[in-house]
Amino acid sequence: MNAEHRREIHIHNKSDKPDNVVWKENQIVEQCEEIQGELPGWLRGYFAYLRGNLLPMSRLGYLRDIRFFCQYLIDETELTQATVPKEIKEAEFRKIDAADVNLFIDYCRRYKKEADGTVYVYENANKSLARKRSSVSVLFKYLYRAGVVEKNITDGFDPIRLPKPGERQIKALQDDEVMRMLDAVTTGEGLTKHERTYWEKTKYRDKCILLYFVTYGLRLSELQQLNLSSFHFSRGEFTIYRKRGKESSMPLNQTALKALQDYLKLERPESESLSEDNRDALFLSLQGKRMTERQIRELVKKYTSICMNTSRRAGYSPHKLRATAATSLIGRGNDIYDVQVLLDHDNVTTTQLYAAHKLNTKRELIRGFEWGEDMKEYLQEEKE
Repeated sequence: MNAEHRREIHIHNKSDKPDNVVWKENQIVEQCEEIQGELPGWLRGYFAYLRGNLLPMSRLGYLRDIRFFCQYLIDETELTQATVPKEIKEAEFRKIDAADVNLFIDYCRRYKKEADGTVYVYENANKSLARKRSSVSVLFKYLYRAGVVEKNITDGFDPIRLPKPGERQIKALQDDEVMRMLDAVTTGEGLTKHERTYWEKTKYRDKCILLYFVTYGLRLSELQQLNLSSFHFSRGEFTIYRKRGKESSMPLNQTALKALQDYLKLERPESESLSEDNRDALFLSLQGKRMTERQIRELVKKYTSICMNTSRRAGYSPHKLRATAATSLIGRGNDIYDVQVLLDHDNVTTTQLYAAHKLNTKRELIRGFEWGEDMKEYLQEEKE
């Protein structure tokens, strides 16, 4: 949406959710509506179907995939005479068959786009391909049921092999790496000279963020939307808002409480000095504004790269700290169903993926499986 056409939006919030949570949900809905405006008008029924059956973020993902598919039809095929997705006609969609969609999925594996004299190469793994296939499949199933197309072509879509649960490699920090990460944020060790200048002003904030990720397994959006008013210190808990608008209370342990108190007392500006929109925001940037998801993501990548002794680019995402919380909790003998509730997994099979991740067990097995001179040394160590 162009700046001159942007509307000023005021939220009249009569729900129990904080204004910032309602505002963020509205931003996602606005993005969905913006993409819908770029797609053919005869897809209105499909838009209504998505709105009634998917969460806003999932709906946004589907719409992005369909917009990409429509642009592919224009740029890479002769199936349409349109110059923009909005101009694609129903009759042109009726000419699409399963083979065309399979070619689209194959195209998505690796493709190039040129912009401002630079060629960008995009490569998608099977998981991303499966999501695009699912988006197109849902679209054509809807169009078939609505009578827009004469047959259900989705039966002819090529399958995309995804790893079985046992094959999936869970990426998470080990407990010793978590300790090194917390040491780095406490002491500044491993930071560049430039990074240390910012660390001096944000170390308590950064430590609090990292601790809440690895203690509670919060999703990035859940942590980013935390407010001062989310915390109920007399009850020793704080409130987060999950997917589907679910409200959940999380207990404060001593480590989490101390990290928060240090940040509030030693670093965070007084709320009165902030703009009205940011007074209740918990984690603030140096500009006194609520931290963005991107800022938090870069912070996590920085400190995880230090503890793993790798490049900043190879650092872990916040979601991998969520995996760290899961594997650490299960590794310490906690009940898998309790961990499922804490992490808000819809299905316990998701939690079981983390239970199968027993890298420390593998290390112990292999450490005691030496040969030759190394075996003698190991046996000697065991005696001592």
